[in-house]
Amino acid sequence: MSSKRKGISRREFLARSAQTTAGLVAAGSLASLATPTAKSRIIGANERINLAVLGIRSRGMAMARHFSRIPNVRIKTLVDVDENLFPERVKELEEIQGSAPSTEYDLRQTFDDKDIDAVVIATTDHWHALATIWACQAGKHVFVKKPCSHNIREGRKMVEAARRYDRIVAAGFHNRSIRNVRQAMKFLHDGGIGQIYMARGLCFKPRDSIGKYPDGPVPDGEDFYITVNGKKMPHYNTDYLKKVHYDLWLGCAPKRPFNRNRFHYNWHWYWDYGCGDIGNQGPHQLDIARWGMNKNEHPVKVKSSGGYFAFDSAQETPNTQVATYEYADGKILQFEVRGLYTNNENDIKIGNLFFGTKGWMHLNGSTWKTYFGRKNKPGPSNETAEEYDDPMNLAGAGGDAHFSNFIRTLRAGKKEYLTCDIEAGHISTVLLHLANISCRLGRELTFNGAKEKFAGDKEADRMLTRKYRKPYVVPKRV
Repeated sequence: MSSKRKGISRREFLARSAQTTAGLVAAGSLASLATPTAKSRIIGANERINLAVLGIRSRGMAMARHFSRIPNVRIKTLVDVDENLFPERVKELEEIQGSAPSTEYDLRQTFDDKDIDAVVIATTDHWHALATIWACQAGKHVFVKKPCSHNIREGRKMVEAARRYDRIVAAGFHNRSIRNVRQAMKFLHDGGIGQIYMARGLCFKPRDSIGKYPDGPVPDGEDFYITVNGKKMPHYNTDYLKKVHYDLWLGCAPKRPFNRNRFHYNWHWYWDYGCGDIGNQGPHQLDIARWGMNKNEHPVKVKSSGGYFAFDSAQETPNTQVATYEYADGKILQFEVRGLYTNNENDIKIGNLFFGTKGWMHLNGSTWKTYFGRKNKPGPSNETAEEYDDPMNLAGAGGDAHFSNFIRTLRAGKKEYLTCDIEAGHISTVLLHLANISCRLGRELTFNGAKEKFAGDKEADRMLTRKYRKPYVVPKRV
């Protein structure tokens, strides 16, 4: 833990937050420091870029490794509410980049650090929006992992914050920077399979039961494991939880006792913090489907159904879910989650299928193939098609190209270099939220994309946002 902190203390922050208006309560001192013209330091073409990574247990640490290997990029600060993670992570990054990052458990302290140019947000879903907004208000650029938001209103506020504070905010839809995927999208957009009338996203990802855990930690001195559904499972004792800032982890979510199932990773399967598998793996394939269809607007109708089958556990989100979206021109986007036992679809577990008036495309990772006519005659593929022309050199061979794209955009200071700006990420993230709202309400919904509200449906509109726990409030005006 860093022994020296800059700026206001957490206590001071909370005290000031309590004095602000309801609309700005979540922004605290950051709102008073930031203005629409607030600027971070100008980054020179050859100058080192300092990053803070928020959330380092799994994906965040993987992202830290990628960024730290980019020349002249340094991970200055690691941020996580679980201080048990720091020693191992700090040691690993010191070996990679030659200097040890500092550590913080409270992300707000990081925003006060004027040496930090940008933040990488890999927290739980329910923290993405507020962390992004606070970062923009503090003059930081942002890379936020998928899904961009925990609800539709949050995503729009993230876009507004990026524009108002003139920040570069990238969404972590990595396929947007992969050369072969960009090649496939160009082929589709150029009419390669004719007019696309339907796209399909697949998430066939086996998930085991998460079981049921009692609230609270294991008492000190007892085994670090408990038995759940006949299996010996790791738990957290009180010694471990002394270094976990649980209230800060909860953030805007309702106050409730600690439960292992709602903490590391399994938070994905609870509506308070996550969005299920359609919001975990799903955003990538939903984004590709929308991108391939060249749809830069919201659908007008959505119908989703699903459930949690086979297991008796505390999971709230479906392990099986089907969603169908209809656009204003009648074209269709479909998405399916299968978390149990299944066949593949055209040898794809995680990927996309596109259907056009001349043929169809199979897209599995960065491998794509096309087939034409009733006899499925093989057509162009990533191996035979004309080499992808990328004059701005925005793409790369693998997922790490997305990190390089963000850094290149920061150095150039040109938002148009981003392969996935926050607004594109928001539009794709809305798809998963629409599906979850329809699934939870159990009916088809009509959506007004211009207003980002449902048509004459107050019950559905209430699910466009959430009730926030002060002081962790996403404001009405950013």
